[in-house]
Amino acid sequence: MLAVVIPARNEAARIQGVVRGALKIPADLVIPVLNGCTDMTHEMVRRIGNPRIRPVVFAEPLGLDVPRIAGARAALQAGAKGVLFVDGDLDGKIEGRLAILAAQVKKHGMDLALSDCYAGTPVPIRQSLARQVYIQRVALNEALHRADLGAAISSHGPIAVSRRLLETIPLSSLGVPPLMQAHAVLAGLKVAVGVCIPHQDLGSTKRDREHRQRVAETIIGDCLQAKAVAEGRQGDRQGHVGYHLERRFDLLGMEPPEGAGVEVPVGEWED
Repeated sequence: MLAVVIPARNEAARIQGVVRGALKIPADLVIPVLNGCTDMTHEMVRRIGNPRIRPVVFAEPLGLDVPRIAGARAALQAGAKGVLFVDGDLDGKIEGRLAILAAQVKKHGMDLALSDCYAGTPVPIRQSLARQVYIQRVALNEALHRADLGAAISSHGPIAVSRRLLETIPLSSLGVPPLMQAHAVLAGLKVAVGVCIPHQDLGSTKRDREHRQRVAETIIGDCLQAKAVAEGRQGDRQGHVGYHLERRFDLLGMEPPEGAGVEVPVGEWED
């Protein structure tokens, strides 16, 4: 059974395209995690009217990446053997590549299948925040002795995971995706690049400069934290905060992954 988890906050203009794309894979279950939405995202999901769609709704925003945890828990409870994560703004024509990514878990035994979103995209050369992000992504994989992964990390682009991964690593680490990747590699799980999806093909929403900067800072800090874990050190973001402090693990009854985790309650299924 394949479940597709789609975290979404205020994506009314795009969510139908993303959900319909997931249904074409085909997925047995599609779980939009509606994350503190204040627009018509919920209504747009409801209008699709497919019984395979099972939204999980949270009134308050959970913050960046944390909705993955809620969706994963719901997928596990439903009996999913594999879970594909696709952000709610990725409405590019990527259904075929999503099917390839899911197959890495469903048919080929991968536990974490990543997207290479630098494929066909120039690597940042000049000194910039984008260059720093790239360097930290590569450094994380090198610290994990997985230089073959290049700059692919679980923060960027769709990813697919196995039930085995979700039952092996701390579930809270899904809220800090590079940390999830580190735990997966350190646990000896099968991690590989599953598909190439150039960033421009994702169809992601164009954001303002401040948002891009904060996301970049979040990813840099996440990679530094995960790299420290890979090297057996105390996690340290080295001042790169970004959106990290807005991650509301507490709304799921959890401590952040670097603390003592507890069981995650499932969000309410919509009837």
